[in-house]
Amino acid sequence: MWVEIVQAVALLLIIEGIMPFLSPRRFRQSLLNFASLEDRWMRLLALISMVAGLIMLQVIAAG
Repeated sequence: MWVEIVQAVALLLIIEGIMPFLSPRRFRQSLLNFASLEDRWMRLLALISMVAGLIMLQVIAAG
């Protein structure tokens, strides 16, 4: 179980690093745009992201 958790965190770090590596300027601008959102829009985007992740996990687990 711990191996899978560490693998998941490692994959997360790799995916999170792709955008700033490929285009630091665009990544910085995206962060500034996201930071300027109202709290409710930021929460909505976070909720959508979490639900998408849960759906992906269910699809993978079912297959």
